[in-house]
Amino acid sequence: MEFGPHLLLATLEGAVGAAVLALTALGLSLVFGVMRVVNVAHGEFYMLGAVVAWFVASTLGSAPATGFVAALLIAPVCAAVVAMAADRLVLKRLNYDPEATIVATIGILYIMQQTALMGFGPEARPVAPPFNTRIALPWVEWGENGLALFYPWGLSTTSYKLFVIAAAAAILIGFALFLSRSRFGLIMRATQLDRETALAFGIPVERVYSLVFGLGAALAAFAAVLIVPIQQAHYLMGADPLLLSFIVVIIGGLGSLRGTVVAALLIGMSDGIISVFFSPTLAKILATLLVALVLVFRPQGLYGKKRA
Repeated sequence: MEFGPHLLLATLEGAVGAAVLALTALGLSLVFGVMRVVNVAHGEFYMLGAVVAWFVASTLGSAPATGFVAALLIAPVCAAVVAMAADRLVLKRLNYDPEATIVATIGILYIMQQTALMGFGPEARPVAPPFNTRIALPWVEWGENGLALFYPWGLSTTSYKLFVIAAAAAILIGFALFLSRSRFGLIMRATQLDRETALAFGIPVERVYSLVFGLGAALAAFAAVLIVPIQQAHYLMGADPLLLSFIVVIIGGLGSLRGTVVAALLIGMSDGIISVFFSPTLAKILATLLVALVLVFRPQGLYGKKRA
């Protein structure tokens, strides 16, 4: 395959990774922006979503589409319930102190990880996609008779990967509308801007924090359900999404939905393309270098606002 078709294929793979990363990072950015909590356990809620998806799909044992739809509904709810319980039992008792919550979420990380190891096992387990039709992709090349359309061997994708991109885009658009149009979205933004003023106006800030923590975990779990038919479920799969989500939040800007999406596209696409042509390690190195440059020249991120 020539360079052009190979680049198109790498771009499509990067787009799938960027779509899932945008959802995962959005959950982390939401918690970080509203609660000022650095949730080190965010990757484990991603892992929990994948494990629950496998459990639901294998338990139902019917058509792959039935198990997948059930997992899309059940896994985010399970992750949200666990996150809200962790918030009430741990973070709330620490009064959301920034330093203490970092240590606490590290503890939550290891508890969830070891629980998954004991209950799920160390093996990576697949989840069948609901549909997976192979789609050949065309390429345009200049020939003797001008522009000609042909189908290079190996240049193809699947209907499920296109669905992942479309589903992530739909969730992101829906979440943007939820933040701007709904009453709870207004309450979340008010709490993010000024916690003390929100309390003065009678907003139950601790309840908002609990719901936000659960919503962030649900977004991570939803992203995991989308990707698990491609990558398989594993009890250690939360590490890379956590690292990349932190990179996205730092580059995009604290609490910025637009910044999260732009940074996720930048990191996800570059990670996919560089991993195909060079190595995944080089992709991570370049992403870390980009974070360092952002912290030096624009500490608030691409779309973040400077604090007074």
